[in-house]
Amino acid sequence: MNSAAEKTKPKIDKAALDKSVLGQVVLVFQGGGALGAYQAGVYQALQEAGVEPDWVIGTSIGAINAALIAGSPPAERLERMREFWKRMTHSRAVQFAGMIPGAGQLAANAMTVAGGLDAFFRPNPWAFLGMQTPLGSELAGYYSTEPLERTLGELLDPKLLNAGRPRLTVGAANVQTGEMRYFDSREDVLTVRHVMASGALPPAFPAVRIDGELYWDGGILSNTPVEAVFDDNPRRSGVVFAVHMWSPSGPEPDSIWSVLSRQKDLQYSSRAITHIARQKQIHKLRHVIAELTRRLPPEALATNEVGALAAYGCRTQMHVIRLLAPPLAGENHSKDIDFSPGGIRSRWDAGYADTARVLAKSPWTHCVDPMDGIILHEATAGQMNEDIDPKGIEQ
Repeated sequence: MNSAAEKTKPKIDKAALDKSVLGQVVLVFQGGGALGAYQAGVYQALQEAGVEPDWVIGTSIGAINAALIAGSPPAERLERMREFWKRMTHSRAVQFAGMIPGAGQLAANAMTVAGGLDAFFRPNPWAFLGMQTPLGSELAGYYSTEPLERTLGELLDPKLLNAGRPRLTVGAANVQTGEMRYFDSREDVLTVRHVMASGALPPAFPAVRIDGELYWDGGILSNTPVEAVFDDNPRRSGVVFAVHMWSPSGPEPDSIWSVLSRQKDLQYSSRAITHIARQKQIHKLRHVIAELTRRLPPEALATNEVGALAAYGCRTQMHVIRLLAPPLAGENHSKDIDFSPGGIRSRWDAGYADTARVLAKSPWTHCVDPMDGIILHEATAGQMNEDIDPKGIEQ
């Protein structure tokens, strides 16, 4: 997981990320199982460049990576992340099966589905007694995630999770109400259970109960929790690294195999581009309101009615750097359970390399329209394209 680091050390002009000017630095991590190794590479590049986040937000595996950052001493964050992903690697038996010519990946995936992953999940034998067998709300899943709870218990410091350095937010879906819930260390006392709830993907994993309510993986409602930044109160300017693993764009599928892969990409990319486009519109309107308010006479501003309307305006600016993990050669719809050493290493290295390129360009330092509240910068497949707006969305 260090080969990329040995080739290209990330560099950034310290003046390019002056928080007193730009505001907070935020990391937003999607869910995606084994694909989350890409996020670890992103964090390594940021840390080596001296960029530490003020706020980390995640769903599912993104919540775990976020918790590893927030719940570890600064000097140990990267090492604990390495330890977590080392534990997530396939057993030697599965690795050996993965080397079978022509059928290795299928064999490794089948063994993972059948036997689980030692530090993550193990089969729940009671679930195979029948689909209508009553198991209890907190046991109704094909696997038990007790191994993950132990793993996180060994790697996370509960006090640091809630210390606010950085602030931690994890997204989970309320099973009964269908509402997204963001557990936030600024307002809640977070534990390993909150992180587990964010990754409780049904029907594989059972729901997690918190304060009397059952929660599933937040990815089934919003796998890209960047909305937590846009809707924060009070709003703050900043640079937001939104790290995505599922591609919203792709070729036409021409087989059942490719249909399964494309369907998964679309499902878990969570319409992120559309959400950001809409937020660009909303935040531009906030800037328009602020500018119109500035032009009003003092006597009008003094009235309660105008004051209430003026409160809808603001001048915050958020630069959203969208990092999109590239596909690996030969990957398919089961890529999120590809916990092979090669798969983890390749994704980690890709996250590191992509982030190093972004830091070198520092696109947030370039001139932008002062009326724009959100400026989107795309970083995909080794490229850095500035302020690319989604097609078909009026800005």
